[in-house]
Amino acid sequence: MSAPLEIGAYREALLFLGTAGVVVPLFRRMRVTPVIGFLGAGAILGPAGLGQLTGAYPWLTAITFSDVKAMATYAEFGVVFLLFIIGLELSFERLKRMRKLVFGFGALQVAISAVVIASCAMLLGLNAVSSAIIGGALALSSTAIVMPVLSERKRLGTTAGRAVFAILLFQDLMVAPLLFMVALLDQRFDAGMSTNPAVAFFYAIVPALAVVGALVAFGRLFLRPLFHQVAVTRSTEFFMAACLLVAIGSAMLSAAAGLSMALGAFIAGLLLAETEYRREVEATIEPFKGLLLGLFFVSIGAGMDLTEVARNPGMTLGVAVMLIAVKALIVIAIARALKFSAPAAQEAALLLGPGGEFAFVMLGAAIAVEAVPRAIGGQLMLAVTLTMVAIPGLALATGYLNRAQPEAPADHPELQPGAEGTLSSGNVIVIGFGRVGTLVSEMLARHEIPYLAIDGDARLVMRERQAGHPVYWGDATHLELLRKSGLHDARAVVITMDAPRAVEIIVAMVRRERQDITIVARARDAHHATVLYGLGASDAIPETMEASLQLSEATLVDIGVPMGYVIASIHEKRDEFRKLLQPSGEKQQKRHQIRYATRVREMRRLDRERDNSSEDKKSPAAE
Repeated sequence: MSAPLEIGAYREALLFLGTAGVVVPLFRRMRVTPVIGFLGAGAILGPAGLGQLTGAYPWLTAITFSDVKAMATYAEFGVVFLLFIIGLELSFERLKRMRKLVFGFGALQVAISAVVIASCAMLLGLNAVSSAIIGGALALSSTAIVMPVLSERKRLGTTAGRAVFAILLFQDLMVAPLLFMVALLDQRFDAGMSTNPAVAFFYAIVPALAVVGALVAFGRLFLRPLFHQVAVTRSTEFFMAACLLVAIGSAMLSAAAGLSMALGAFIAGLLLAETEYRREVEATIEPFKGLLLGLFFVSIGAGMDLTEVARNPGMTLGVAVMLIAVKALIVIAIARALKFSAPAAQEAALLLGPGGEFAFVMLGAAIAVEAVPRAIGGQLMLAVTLTMVAIPGLALATGYLNRAQPEAPADHPELQPGAEGTLSSGNVIVIGFGRVGTLVSEMLARHEIPYLAIDGDARLVMRERQAGHPVYWGDATHLELLRKSGLHDARAVVITMDAPRAVEIIVAMVRRERQDITIVARARDAHHATVLYGLGASDAIPETMEASLQLSEATLVDIGVPMGYVIASIHEKRDEFRKLLQPSGEKQQKRHQIRYATRVREMRRLDRERDNSSEDKKSPAAE
């Protein structure tokens, strides 16, 4: 008989999952980023919140986080996955396209902010090392909050939104060097290494560079072949395991060399960014990143002592307000010098003024190696938390500013809406890159319309990538993959797959996600086209209809009918077909929605049967 399960060992994990189950839906409904909810939940349920009442009310122990240090150990993986995703998003092509903004505006913001904040810290009596770390930590802003806020308010395509994105991009690039600097400080503060600073630095930098070089070399040689072999199996489980192996394995190797885990994950993500598996990797890792990053913010909240704000409100609130004011003024000054409009400069300043999540990482690491005094570091982290909580309110204030003072057109070509998107690789998403998809893509390229293609055949994707086509591997029936492929900024989605069930799922899924997008889908026949129209397709093209129209066109031209009359009659007949195929009435629309739900259930059942069949074939009994 097995021993009874010790629930206490899993209590905090269950408590966190329950917190996530309440926080995420509630704050999504309120249209506020869940990060604020995680911070607040951690503060309320932490030792400095309800934890103080457990002595008088023992039953509160069941709903409070008591072991904050153990939480922080697992919460670090939230930052690991965040850096991994950031590495995936920082393709060299994107950096090249936005180099002036990223390495101009972004570099000026980080450098000037870090110098000004570090100078203030030195004026207050801190030494140069502590001041430099504080300046670098507080110069960064919150990618985890600002980007979702811009997305929810549909401001990513504006001048201010794109400028904020460019600055956050440079800040994300700076995270790795700053974490590297803290790691070197950790080596420096290790007792007994060497009294000579130059020798200590040498012994610290050589192993670090060796590990970074080994990660880069290993990644370039083995990452693409590894993911190709996994992708050929078309196993979702194996692909997820490979993603977790690469992210966590690279983090562990980095940690073993004395560097931060996040730095190793960042390098792995950067190496995968140029491969055809990048989009599917992002979609696979996203749930893990979201959950573990939530745990990271809960642990930060649980480690805060909000009573400190009550005891010394002037100091804590003063530091928070001064941080926002100083960084905002710096952003406005740089933006105006670069000839940005006043509304765009003000919006960017208010969103970039607060601190960010990496301030906790840097300050926590610096406190651990005694490079920053614990009391000062704790006070700064509390102030940064308050500034992050204020971001949704500041975003709301930018809305009033924009209404009072309309935004002028962008002066920078990189910010023009017609330029290649900073958040998406193409304006049209082509799903399926077989015979039909290739032809559609060629026509888009001929008219200079950028596109991004998705296909589930790993061998085909590799071949087309070598030919220079922007094709990515993945399962397009997963909404998260389409989101990562730029669905929210795409002009149209063209579905060319020869799989009716999958086409129906994608059409309905895309239409629910975006009501305004153009959806052109390949249909098996006239009946299937009618189904796709009912699910939300803008145009559904039956293969049989187009073949008959092309035969008719060729016949009429060959027997001497003028080309102009033929083309006009073909277009007229095509329009007649469309009117006949499009469903009418709410009952018909409802019938197609029910058909879609039935298709989804049937597709899942077939997938399970196929997986079970594959397992049976592999088992010794089947042999």
